[in-house]
Amino acid sequence: MRLSTLVIDGEEKAAVITNNGAISIETINQQFQQRFETRVFEIIQSNQLTHLTDWYDAKDSEELDQVCEVIPGEQLKYAPLYKHPGKIWGIGLNYVEHASDLSEKAPNTEPASFMKPDTTIIGYNDTIQVPLQSERTTAEAELGIIIGQECKDISEEDAQSVVAGYTTIIDMTAEDILQRNPRYLTRSKSFDTFFSFGPELVTPDEVEDVHKLNVSTIINGKVHRKNVVANMTFRPWDLVSFHSKVMTLLPGDIISTGTPGAVVIRDGDIVECQIDGFTPLINKVEDLKVTKAKNQADKAVTQN
Repeated sequence: MRLSTLVIDGEEKAAVITNNGAISIETINQQFQQRFETRVFEIIQSNQLTHLTDWYDAKDSEELDQVCEVIPGEQLKYAPLYKHPGKIWGIGLNYVEHASDLSEKAPNTEPASFMKPDTTIIGYNDTIQVPLQSERTTAEAELGIIIGQECKDISEEDAQSVVAGYTTIIDMTAEDILQRNPRYLTRSKSFDTFFSFGPELVTPDEVEDVHKLNVSTIINGKVHRKNVVANMTFRPWDLVSFHSKVMTLLPGDIISTGTPGAVVIRDGDIVECQIDGFTPLINKVEDLKVTKAKNQADKAVTQN
């Protein structure tokens, strides 16, 4: 099953993505006398996702389309899947090739992880803003793991059982700030708009083998870097297990697993995260320095 948050009548509501478009959970509740939560975060937190997936898989798609109002694909307006996860973990330099981009040695004994605030979150088609403080900001396509159950000290063997699903992520870094001093990592990762995710939560039953997924960073329609999850130094179940031994993982927590390659983004660029079988995540770029200069120039013209 594929679950999204859509803007419907001015409100953000959960919807199941079908072959013909989307059906809101609110509509499913009304037409089939169900009591599912109507926001993605609440569906995950209330442990309803498995039940919803089983219910949806048992239904005939034609029956759903006939009984429910289907929002056509071209009319879908995506919002971020949700906006206030308990934790966002990011993983640095998890592909050896990406480490070479920064002339750094890839960690090989433990993941190089960091955390991001929820104020960084944007969604599909939102604008990434290059901050005034940075002259070199990069965007990084990544596979996201969404935690579905509270867990602590879980083993690698059991890690998959606590995963709600996967998603596409574009993570940003003010790379020039980071390169001045590695202690500036949190600041370089935490500017507003520096974490885009969605538009879909893809449940595990839709992914035959997560390790075979290709992840691509795309800039202005061209592949900048592509790699397969199997080439990660620390693979998904290792990451879930490792971080559960640091702190309790909660439903809705996100682990962004690292990028095959970061690309410098500039005003007017279009950046994408593409993962095999997933709906691409696409964001446009605005450089606030360019916007500020334009505004100052327009003001000067008006004053003259």
